[in-house]
Amino acid sequence: MILLNNVSKKFKLPVERRNTLFEEIVSFLSGKRNFVEFWALKNVTLSIHKGEIFGIMGLNGSGKSTLLKIIAGVLYPDSGEVKVKGKVTPILELGVGFNPELTAKENVYVYGVIMGMKKDEIKMKFDKIFKFAELEKFKNMKLKNFSSGMYARLAFATAIFTEPDILLIDEVLAVGDINFQRKCIEKIKELNENGTTIVIVSHSPEMIAEMCDRVMVLENGVVKMIGDAGKAIEAMLNDQTANISHLGGSR
Repeated sequence: MILLNNVSKKFKLPVERRNTLFEEIVSFLSGKRNFVEFWALKNVTLSIHKGEIFGIMGLNGSGKSTLLKIIAGVLYPDSGEVKVKGKVTPILELGVGFNPELTAKENVYVYGVIMGMKKDEIKMKFDKIFKFAELEKFKNMKLKNFSSGMYARLAFATAIFTEPDILLIDEVLAVGDINFQRKCIEKIKELNENGTTIVIVSHSPEMIAEMCDRVMVLENGVVKMIGDAGKAIEAMLNDQTANISHLGGSR
């Protein structure tokens, strides 16, 4: 379902600090803009099979979210090949596309269209979305009056009812209380049992161990290992321990 071959992605980071808009304009017009190249991903090769739940772990800044965005088609690699088969639903940032001035009902229609659903399909799933989000009483309330938890639940519920071939999840399962989190996990497992391929980015060893068939550990944009969840979690925890020891020793 997903094939990456020697995928690399770089970003240009400015190294000069400019304090005013005038300094920025002068720098732009003069062509004197200094940047340093930052390679978020380096020669990543990966194959994910149909019906698999695949986990991605790594310390902050290791390239996890960048990789997910490339699979989703949000970003394009600077080199390498990316092949993705089927309908993809990325849950990268909950609520992107929501308008706080619209009601919850109106936002479900807008968000559903952004996620690739047709109007009739959204209408058919409308009640299920609000029931899953536990927000049936708040359909006609403007989103600006929602709490952050309500906001996130509505976005997640809308996204998972798109019935994708591939579901990409970036550290967004910590929405709502513990009971709602469990409901989200069970829904993801249900989708997987029905054939959906799932890729999860998470810092939670417990979640990765419970859900994933295979796991990849990224370190500074490079694939450190791909294997079963137990070995991957062990490698990740060793990285964290080494990082803490390094920070402690540098004081």
